[in-house]
Amino acid sequence: MRSEIVVPLVIRDLTEADLPGCGWSGSRLHLEHVARELRRDDADYLVACAARSGLPVGKGLIDYRKAAGAGTIGQLAVHPALQSCGIGTALVLAAEDRIRARGLAHAELGVEVDNPRAQALYERLGYLAYGSEPDGWDEEAPDGSIRRYETTCVLMRKPVTRTPATPARPRTAPPARPPSG
Repeated sequence: MRSEIVVPLVIRDLTEADLPGCGWSGSRLHLEHVARELRRDDADYLVACAARSGLPVGKGLIDYRKAAGAGTIGQLAVHPALQSCGIGTALVLAAEDRIRARGLAHAELGVEVDNPRAQALYERLGYLAYGSEPDGWDEEAPDGSIRRYETTCVLMRKPVTRTPATPARPRTAPPARPPSG
């Protein structure tokens, strides 16, 4: 027997109080970095929470200083038990709304070259690859040591500006029927 359970989501600004519930998204080192970044004026962190419990199930960053005229989406993570349920899509679309509200023309992101599943998601959402670049960050190993993680990311971009709505054509009355008789 197969059942489907639908859990309503709320997407809102991430707060420091949410971080203890985000342990699935990264190590202690990562969450300390997120806590520092929450204080920036030129970035937004979003969190997707189960509406009833308020538990964080996804998160992501929008950096407004990385690329001129764009918001750069990053650090997207969805609770491993809930991946492929649409949470990542909901976060990306919410991020695009934030970027659009700031009057920026594009959303950008980088996806690791060895993450084809995520790249396929972004392509389905309309992102196009335009290059690649090396990237890296410090990460905490299981033994608590800090090591440098190096990777290459595919750079992707999507226009997010709304095009003006096409005006509706004026309705014309149907031709009058000749009187019957």
